[in-house]
Amino acid sequence: MKVSVCVPTFNHEKYIREMIEGALKQKTDFPFEIVIGDDGSTDTAPAIIQDYTQRFSDLIRAYLHPHNLGPSFPKEFAGRNNVLFLLKACKGEYVALCEGDDYWTDPYKLQKQVDFLESNPDFAICHHNLSVVYEDGSPSHFFNQPDQKSISTIEDLLEDRWFVGTASLMYRNFFKTQDFAQWHHRAAAGDWALVIQLAAQGKIGYLNEAMGIYRKHRAGLSNIHATSNLDFLRNRRQMFADVNEWLDFKYNDVAQKTIEKYDHLIQEIGN
Repeated sequence: MKVSVCVPTFNHEKYIREMIEGALKQKTDFPFEIVIGDDGSTDTAPAIIQDYTQRFSDLIRAYLHPHNLGPSFPKEFAGRNNVLFLLKACKGEYVALCEGDDYWTDPYKLQKQVDFLESNPDFAICHHNLSVVYEDGSPSHFFNQPDQKSISTIEDLLEDRWFVGTASLMYRNFFKTQDFAQWHHRAAAGDWALVIQLAAQGKIGYLNEAMGIYRKHRAGLSNIHATSNLDFLRNRRQMFADVNEWLDFKYNDVAQKTIEKYDHLIQEIGN
């Protein structure tokens, strides 16, 4: 299998059809699968997923968990166990991520990213721009800035700059044979933890095309993962400290500046 499309979802009955349809419309010269993990949804999302699975049994592999895999506490870690389970269930040479409330708009998205990674073996990640849309009607905008670099490295991430939209991420599936870093399970920002580990294996390539939609709504984790959340700040600071040690302090100067920034933020909010 060339690509596994990884779809973690929870209570996304309003959105999951659009996500699945965007994946089914992909035009490729290679085989791909859609691997969906529903985390014990209490709405009609599991029934919708089951319907698609029955109609496209050759393409869709669904894990409809009868109960939420948790953890239920702290809230910053919501959905973590489902995501880790699902990432390990992906058997493709490459993995493309898209959460159940986002979707793709370009039918050649997967093909373009695979072509890039096949042509650039020293890259571990390929990402692209996204359109950010708000459920409350706020003006939409692009996820990446016009000056987004075409080539980034782990040092850019250690500077605490996030530029990889989850719905845009395709990576070489190192986790078919490698375990997640021990510190990954302690990091509230699971997307950060994943991308940092991948970036330790190779460079990050950017395609300057908006090929999907990143949806912002009240139920999204981005509202919990906020700079006003003291627990989240402490967890983020610890993640960078853990990563610095995991990398044998190879980028210590960069990492320490970020850690010190979080120390300052924590002190400001704590007072």
